[in-house]
Amino acid sequence: MTLLVATKVRHLFGGLCAVADFNLELHAGQLMGIIGPNGAGKTTIFNLITGVYRATEGSIRFNGAELVGLTPHQITALRIGRTFQNIRLFRDLSVLDNVRIAHYAQANYSPLDALLHTRRYCREEQRIIDNAQRLLAIFKLEHLAGETAKNLPYGLQRRLEIARALAIDPELLLLDEPAAGMNPNEIDQLMAFIQWIRSEFKLTILLIEHQMKLVMGICERIKVLDFGETLAEGPPEAIQNDPKVLEAYLGEGPVG
Repeated sequence: MTLLVATKVRHLFGGLCAVADFNLELHAGQLMGIIGPNGAGKTTIFNLITGVYRATEGSIRFNGAELVGLTPHQITALRIGRTFQNIRLFRDLSVLDNVRIAHYAQANYSPLDALLHTRRYCREEQRIIDNAQRLLAIFKLEHLAGETAKNLPYGLQRRLEIARALAIDPELLLLDEPAAGMNPNEIDQLMAFIQWIRSEFKLTILLIEHQMKLVMGICERIKVLDFGETLAEGPPEAIQNDPKVLEAYLGEGPVG
C-alpha cells in the first residue's frame, strides 16, 4: 500500500527554487533515505511534508489525504511524527514531561473538561501519563523521568526526541539526520535501534542522513537530491555505483 505520495512538488524561497519537480512514492512499512549535499533541499522536503512550509506547486498526499495547506498540528493528528537535525526538546522540562506533552496532540477531552477536571479529563490524563512512562521504559529512560532534558547526554537527548515523536503513535516517522554528532560505535547502535523501532512500532520511516554507513546499511531505497532536483533513486547498491551520484555528490570512489 502506498502511504505517502508527492507529485511534482516545487517550492520557492523568493526567487530561489529550493525544490524542483519532486516526486516520491513511499510504501507502508518501507525504510527510505534521502541524501544530498548541504542545500540540496532535503530538510525543505520534510518541512513541506509536515506543513512548516506550504508547497508553491504540486501535491503531497498521505493515506489519500492532501497535506498541502494543512497546519503542522493538523498533519501531526494524521499520525506523522518527526525529529529535527538540531534537537528540539523542551530543555527546561523533565524527560517525562517532554514525552507527555506530545500526547496532547491526540488528547480526547475539551478545554472545559480540563477546566472542571471532569472524569473524562482525569481518565485521559492518566492514560497519557501511563503511555509516556511506557515509552520511557521501552527507550530505557524511565530512571531519568524526573531529570531535566537539557542535562541529558547528547545521545540520550536523541533517544528522547525519538520517543517523543513516537508518542503520537505515528504511521510515518521522519528522521532528520539522527546520526548527527555520533561516533562510529553510536552509529552502529543507532542503526540497530532504527530497525528495532520500525519493527516494534510497525513504522514507515523516511530519513535524511549524511552518514553513508547508516543510509547504505538500513535503507531499502535511496533518493539523491542535488540543488533541489532528484539526481537518482534506487536501492543502495545502485546508488553506490551511479555515475551521476559519484560525480555530483559522493566523490569518485564507490559509496560506503
